[in-house]
Amino acid sequence: MTDSSDLSFNADDELPRISTGSEGLDDILGGGLDANRMYLYEGSPGAGKTTIAMQFLLEGVRQGERVLYVTLSETKQELELVAKRHGWSLEGVDVFELVTPEDSLDPELELTVLHPAEMELSETTQQVFDRVTQTNPTRVIFDSLSEMRLLAQSPLRYRRQVLALKHFFTTRRCTVILLDDQTSELGDLQQHSISHGVVMLEQLAIDYGAERRRLRVVKMRGIQFRGGYHDFVIRKGGLQIFPRLIASEHHSNYIGEAASCGNAALDTMLGGGLERGTNALFVGAAGVGKSSLALSFAVAACKRGEQVSFFVFDENIGTLMARGRSLGLDVEPWVKQGLLHLQQVDPAELSPGEFTAAVRRGVEEQGSRLVILDSLNGYLHAMPDGRFLILQMHELLSYLGQKGVISIMVLAQHGLVGPMDTPIDISYLSDAVIMLRYFEHAGIVRRALSVVKKRSGRHENTVREYRLSASGVQVGPPLSHFSGILSGTPEYTGDATQLLTDEHDNAH
Repeated sequence: MTDSSDLSFNADDELPRISTGSEGLDDILGGGLDANRMYLYEGSPGAGKTTIAMQFLLEGVRQGERVLYVTLSETKQELELVAKRHGWSLEGVDVFELVTPEDSLDPELELTVLHPAEMELSETTQQVFDRVTQTNPTRVIFDSLSEMRLLAQSPLRYRRQVLALKHFFTTRRCTVILLDDQTSELGDLQQHSISHGVVMLEQLAIDYGAERRRLRVVKMRGIQFRGGYHDFVIRKGGLQIFPRLIASEHHSNYIGEAASCGNAALDTMLGGGLERGTNALFVGAAGVGKSSLALSFAVAACKRGEQVSFFVFDENIGTLMARGRSLGLDVEPWVKQGLLHLQQVDPAELSPGEFTAAVRRGVEEQGSRLVILDSLNGYLHAMPDGRFLILQMHELLSYLGQKGVISIMVLAQHGLVGPMDTPIDISYLSDAVIMLRYFEHAGIVRRALSVVKKRSGRHENTVREYRLSASGVQVGPPLSHFSGILSGTPEYTGDATQLLTDEHDNAH
């Protein structure tokens, strides 16, 4: 069943959108809601409907509008407590309680808390109409439809009452948001067809770590919105929504010059360094030096005066800084200067959407020219559903590329020696792949690296030994007598004079 009320107020089509009170939701909707329409926010209890509804009304108060919160399910005291914990004041918000404790104690009144079915539904809606006529608000929240559904006792009567609400509000210049906690039978989409737009909020319990919340715009008539799921969190101050990243929306012009890694030999291997707008994958066994190599790139960028965002998943920041000092890569001065931004990431607590938002903040607000993810293994563990990791990473890398940012991803392979197993194959997304390996010669474990792929420009195809020492990353001359590098069991059969000396200086 459809209705014709959407044809009313054609003049409103040219009116500017109104804010939902949430910057993230406004972004998803491309500017906010159409005014003077009825919308539906639905979700299970605890999903965040009341909080985002309050944000909508408080935005109206900030704009100098009259606003009304009609509540059948919560008392004014409960709403004030929620507002207080978010640092808000309900001053300027007209809270209209249709069910109050005083009413429940008065036997003369039909309005009761204990037996809501005894209350005439038409009287409920009439009370709402009277209050709206009396206060003439421009924004109204109706919380919630589940109580109205109980009062109606039949789907037909319930639908008629919701339609009566809608037709009443179409005669007034008023934007209405209905809240529903999805207690209706599965597949009941009556409110969806009646509402101008529908926003669904979900709370997901994963096997380990904090619960995840996400939002989806189910429909929005006449508005081009960003579809799909968008992660959000509830923090003091309201919902923080992280719109799904679409890389094609963020193209910017940049010069694709090569940036040095600070090591002449490694620059030679890379054909001059890493180009702006490209990404590199450092892959190898645990402890082989991937993070240290990434840290050397970060220090080189800081020395050029560039901003760097370094996201640490697998170790704490203190350990990383201590290791840097032992390698002659003291990052503390760069952190103090505000050039190097080290951010600890807890995979159990951070949703993929919030992590993407942190990367965007580093690029757009801090001006980062180099982004390092250490490591993808930690990012993989942050995903509740690993099937979409590749898609999300593809979008993130495309975004960074379009911004002219160099991105470095560290990926630890399973195992130390022998054939290596990679937890996720992301090499096809990478513009450059640097492989790091252990190898043995004359009873000493050494390290070798090779650039196995580079899309932009030429690169060296050789294998070189490298060492982590107190003076940083040392890279030796090309070694020609190598075999078994790609199989995971490298063996050097050449002259020992080609190898790096002073092995005792090696920092393990």
